[in-house]
Amino acid sequence: MNTSLVRRASVAAALTLAAGVVQAHEGHGAHGLAAGLAHPFAGADHLLAMIAVGVWSAAALPAAQRLAGPAFFLIALLVGAFIGVQTGAGGFVEAGVALSVAALGVLLLGRGRLPATAGFALVAAAGALHGVAHGAEWAAGSSFAAYAAGFVAGSALLHAAGLVAGSWLARVPAWAWRVQAAGVGAAGLFMFASRI
Repeated sequence: MNTSLVRRASVAAALTLAAGVVQAHEGHGAHGLAAGLAHPFAGADHLLAMIAVGVWSAAALPAAQRLAGPAFFLIALLVGAFIGVQTGAGGFVEAGVALSVAALGVLLLGRGRLPATAGFALVAAAGALHGVAHGAEWAAGSSFAAYAAGFVAGSALLHAAGLVAGSWLARVPAWAWRVQAAGVGAAGLFMFASRI
């Protein structure tokens, strides 16, 4: 069997299996800067989504606009967090977060073929869903500002990692790009299936 095909299948399978093992939202109250900073790193859904935003921004946008993707995500993340604090996270939010990962996989597959405005809209929608989940995790009575500063900083670090990875991935063969994009999409679908 072709070794590159085996390698591609192994990467996609590993991403898919890992996604269902770790999820960021455990239903407990989070408080403080440290909890906020750790939260984006605590589950595959957040890790994949935020890195995917950076990867897409680096590979699909002109150099002068590369920070726009993460900026749209972070602004929507904060707006969503305020909504999550006020309303909590309904059952649809976890499924929506998983679907946002799958949608970002599709965005990666489309790379430069989709208009930037459509990409920004999808990134903002994903950010809002992740924000609702973050906000719903906040422990009432603690400092929301410290918690929010933490998850925004953690998210920005993951976006930065994605920007670096995206700069490198933009130069790999097309099949390698498709494998990583399909892996992100498959992981999102796997998480969605495990949450419905």
